[in-house]
Amino acid sequence: MRWENLTEGPAGPAALFGAGAVVTRTIDTPEFRGITFHEVRARSIVNRVPGASRMPFEWTVNPYRGCSHACVYCFARKTHGYLDLDTGLGFDSQIVVKTNAPELLRRELAAPRWTGAHIAMGTNVDCYQRAEGRYRLMPGIIEALRDRANPFSILTKGTLILRDLPLLREAAEVTEVGISVSVGFTDTPLWRTVEPGTPSPAARLNAVRTLTDAGIECGVLMAPVIPFLGDSPAQLRATVRAVAESGATSVTPLVLHLRPGAREWFTAWLGEHHPHLVERYERMYAGGSYAPTWYQRMITRQVHELAAEFGIGPARRGAARRTAGPERRDGPEPAGATQLTLL
Repeated sequence: MRWENLTEGPAGPAALFGAGAVVTRTIDTPEFRGITFHEVRARSIVNRVPGASRMPFEWTVNPYRGCSHACVYCFARKTHGYLDLDTGLGFDSQIVVKTNAPELLRRELAAPRWTGAHIAMGTNVDCYQRAEGRYRLMPGIIEALRDRANPFSILTKGTLILRDLPLLREAAEVTEVGISVSVGFTDTPLWRTVEPGTPSPAARLNAVRTLTDAGIECGVLMAPVIPFLGDSPAQLRATVRAVAESGATSVTPLVLHLRPGAREWFTAWLGEHHPHLVERYERMYAGGSYAPTWYQRMITRQVHELAAEFGIGPARRGAARRTAGPERRDGPEPAGATQLTLL
């Protein structure tokens, strides 16, 4: 790995990590077997989202790079290449941990230049992936935001968020807190192959129920809706029904998108598990990273109709939906975009 390109020294103030700050650990326990952690001391933790990205938030905090959830479609795979790490299996098993994230966030929130803007988390890789069970960075991060009454939102597939429920309730008493759980489908065989490191969809929806019962409004980002594998009328109905039964305050669909890095890994997975679909995907995504606008609109309409039938609707403006990206039309990628949505 070319860590020296990202540490203090020749890289100057643009460096991501302090000099000599990388410690690599392999932990031989069942829950972390096969995973290597690269512990770093980050130089900054609050990241500005490029204006060209068209995301509905301006600032993010990402305490991890890489993700053991191992979702085959994860757009963030490409970012592992910036560290000269493998974007396939390496993304799933080589996890960069910003061990000083809580203290660094507390310092940055206290800086005179900080104006208390909304901060989104879980928009790059999941902040409640398995590594969080070991490093426990999120309690300190939430405490820092709570103590400054700084609004924030979290998007996650991780049921570990329930560990921090007391802190989330405390934060919600002093500032705006938006929580979204990602559940794109309830099909168990599909989940086991496409999201092998995540809690089951049922477990995630149980977490939604626990959060809402505790007074924390929680929406569901129905993402990704996977063409030809998770988009049949029966599958959409089953998923929206389950979301409604979980007590979610909203459901917002997002169709699978395949940016460079994720596209190659997903295509390889598709060729192994569903080779008959490879040509259909080539046609559907021939225009770029996003499915055609007509398809996105069709899925959105179907989900919204089902949501109305089951008594829920799309997220309200200003609620947890802020963690989801807007519907994108076909066309070129924005130049210089570095911060993208999770799904």
